[in-house]
Amino acid sequence: MKKRTILENEQVSAYVQIVLGCLLGAMAYPLFLTPNSIAPGGLTGVATVLNFLFHWPVGTVSLLINIPLFLLGYRAMGRVFVFRSLIATLLFSLLIDLLPLPALTTEPLLSALFGGVLLGAGLGLILRGGATSGGTDMAARMVHNHFQHISVGVLLFGLDCISVLMAGVAIEVEYALYALICIYVTSRVIDMVMLGVAREKACYVISARHEQIKQALIGTLDRGVTVLQAQGGFSGEARPVLLCVLSPQELTRFKAIVRSADEKAFVFITNAHEVLGEGFRKLAE
Repeated sequence: MKKRTILENEQVSAYVQIVLGCLLGAMAYPLFLTPNSIAPGGLTGVATVLNFLFHWPVGTVSLLINIPLFLLGYRAMGRVFVFRSLIATLLFSLLIDLLPLPALTTEPLLSALFGGVLLGAGLGLILRGGATSGGTDMAARMVHNHFQHISVGVLLFGLDCISVLMAGVAIEVEYALYALICIYVTSRVIDMVMLGVAREKACYVISARHEQIKQALIGTLDRGVTVLQAQGGFSGEARPVLLCVLSPQELTRFKAIVRSADEKAFVFITNAHEVLGEGFRKLAE
């Protein structure tokens, strides 16, 4: 029963994220992008170019040219993903055309920046909800599933450059450059929404005095420390590695503790994009 409740909550959370993402992403078009002829990549970018040339509605055109990708996505991604993506694409496309929002600015640079932020936040939420809004989003997600070391944002940036070339030819080169700015901002915000803003730090320590450092970290910072069993590549000797995840405010004290125990310790610190569990945000959240 508890597992069923958790699953139901996850499904509700996914659809809430999808709906909110569609709303935010769609708002970017009437507020910033469409009035300033900025094609933000993908099939909606193509639809924006067609809107400039023939005054066809962006959302409707985008929906129509998404059909072939959905046929491919159904086979490659499975029913649940495609069903959610179909809902997201329908809602996203309809909201682009139906939201009665006036343009906030006629300055192309501001439109590219703020439109990119809104669109990236929306697309990121849709992706976190286990869907895409179709177009190159779906293509990027399919590729990402096979090559997970390449982020969705980077894939979108590469794929969306094609529609920018269309904008440069059909509209004006200057507006294609604004579109590139928009795409870059969108891709960065997507990664921030999906991965989280890197605040916490994963700190690794290799030292002959690892036991002393471990006890000092546990006693002084009140943080858990994990001992990873490793081996020196040159010496072949056992070299335990200490791993401790800390907030940015604790880094100064962490370095002082290690330095006081062993000035020759080897330390490296990386960003931890999302930390869940004891001492941080609960996994259930």
